[in-house]
Amino acid sequence: MFLGSSFRPKWRNLCFLTTDSSARTSLGMMAMVILIGLSSALAQEPNDLITKGNKLYEEGKFGEAEMTYKEGQETGADPFISGFNLGDALFKQERYEEAANAFQSLPNLTDDKAQKASAYHNLGNSFLKAEKFQESVDAYKQSLRNNPSDLETKYNYSYARRMLQQQQEQEQQQDQNKDEEKKDEEKKDDQQKQDQQDQKQDEKKDEDQKKDEQQQDQKDQQEQQKEQQPKEGEISKEDAERMLDALNQDEKKIRDRLEEQKVKKGVKGNIEKDW
Repeated sequence: MFLGSSFRPKWRNLCFLTTDSSARTSLGMMAMVILIGLSSALAQEPNDLITKGNKLYEEGKFGEAEMTYKEGQETGADPFISGFNLGDALFKQERYEEAANAFQSLPNLTDDKAQKASAYHNLGNSFLKAEKFQESVDAYKQSLRNNPSDLETKYNYSYARRMLQQQQEQEQQQDQNKDEEKKDEEKKDDQQKQDQQDQKQDEKKDEDQKKDEQQQDQKDQQEQQKEQQPKEGEISKEDAERMLDALNQDEKKIRDRLEEQKVKKGVKGNIEKDW
């Protein structure tokens, strides 16, 4: 069965309580026995830090519990128990990758299959919260190898596989989208290049056409000038017009003279007749 956002992975906290560290001796014991008892009490002190850390953890003081477990590790407390509970405290502070680092080395510290299974289980939970689903699946597999009958680990394993599948599908979709975006971008670039090339060709075509028109205009002007220039043995239109004007003026002058002469003759003839 798969759950959605309401999924809560199974969590395990090893709250191993240490035994009473006080040395009980009778009044008649030798001094050496008392010294041995005191030595045993000192040796139990690091594990007492685990007990203190567990109490802080139960009170919800996860940061203080973390520091206490670390102090226990530094003073020689049981490495598996202190490391396991340290990972638990880090997990509760939502420092999932640090929690995973705490759990990762624990299976090598014990030969007990139950402890190995629990360490791998919580390692899977840490990776799951850190959204490292492949690592989470692998950790749950290791847990089931050490405890195949653990139903809750099977449940978490199934959920992690589903999340991994969704992640892979999303990555594939993202890759596909990137490929499509790249193709669209390349297509857009090609279109821009084609548009620029077409624009250059159109500009060149317009320029050539303009040059052709200018050349044609020059040719037409030259032809017109040639037509206006008189051929060999011919006079130009302007000269012909000037000559015609001159002839008209001369003709007018001649007519005017003839008219004057007629007038003068007429007057003279009349006078002689009166006589």
